[in-house]
Amino acid sequence: MKRRRADTPAHTPRSRALGMHLILVLVTCLLAARVLLAHDGILSPRESATPWGGEYFPNTLLTDQDGRQVRFFDDLIKDKVVVINFIFTSCSDSCPLETARLRQVQKLLGDRVGQDIFFYSISIDPLSDTPEVLKAYAQRFKVGPGWTFLTGEFEAVTDLRKKLGLFIEGVDNGRSKDHNLSLIVGNQGTGRWMKASPFENPWILADQLANTLQNWKKPSIEQSYADAPEIRPPSNGEELFRTRCASCHSLGPLDGQGIGMRSIGPDLVGVTRQRDLAWLNRWIREPDRMLAEKDPLALALFERFDKIPMPNLRLDENAAQSILGFLQEETDRQQPLQAAQVP
Repeated sequence: MKRRRADTPAHTPRSRALGMHLILVLVTCLLAARVLLAHDGILSPRESATPWGGEYFPNTLLTDQDGRQVRFFDDLIKDKVVVINFIFTSCSDSCPLETARLRQVQKLLGDRVGQDIFFYSISIDPLSDTPEVLKAYAQRFKVGPGWTFLTGEFEAVTDLRKKLGLFIEGVDNGRSKDHNLSLIVGNQGTGRWMKASPFENPWILADQLANTLQNWKKPSIEQSYADAPEIRPPSNGEELFRTRCASCHSLGPLDGQGIGMRSIGPDLVGVTRQRDLAWLNRWIREPDRMLAEKDPLALALFERFDKIPMPNLRLDENAAQSILGFLQEETDRQQPLQAAQVP
């Protein structure tokens, strides 16, 4: 029988428990020291909570709509929840849609924009989009506080787009104004970043900015699923309207998508009874051409609604007809409740 050496301690349950306790104490001390070092700024950026810090993002010098110079990382996004998009004010298709959609999101978020959520629209056309031009653009869309419009050197802005993943080779060629339509939302402090579409439901974007990216720091008002409205599958026309048109147009006072957007474009209940359907179909498909041709009604609408151009969303005739069909259905449903409101 093998005998234990006299100088070898016995591994009793008590000694094993003591050893485990000492290991736990040591690990706890090491973790606590690491937290203190991070708090004091001693840890390098690679050891911080997120790899997307000052070493990743360029501290690009930009100028806002009031002529003030700011640094992208230090002044705009560091430790903030943000939404960022790239526009140019002479755009006749996607940019007005993006701006109108974000205006809806801003309205849903209320006074949190500028406090714990910040909006940034950066021009990709710095030669044309001076601070004065950007300020006028913001005023036409009636944006509120907490939303900054910015311009900067073309090469620096292009590099910034690449860092944010909003530059696509072959689409964003050279100095072309064709550009990635995605927005980016994120929390720089936690390193959570997400791409979003300008066609996204504004309530979803608002929820991401107010709750998801904030780690739900403000509890939601408790509501019962029993009170949720019945959801019906949308028609193709309704889906197109909700994703392409509802940024600027409402459908009467019962339309939950309106969100105060009537200052951007007219309410469309009754429009199919008041306008020629062939004219409406073309207006949906090629409003930029109709404005260039100086169509009298198109020019009148352009002047009435703050000279914000109806965007050309590259819809075909079938898509336009589907939208008109949905507008007719909505008019028929609501007409007994209110008179059509058409400019």
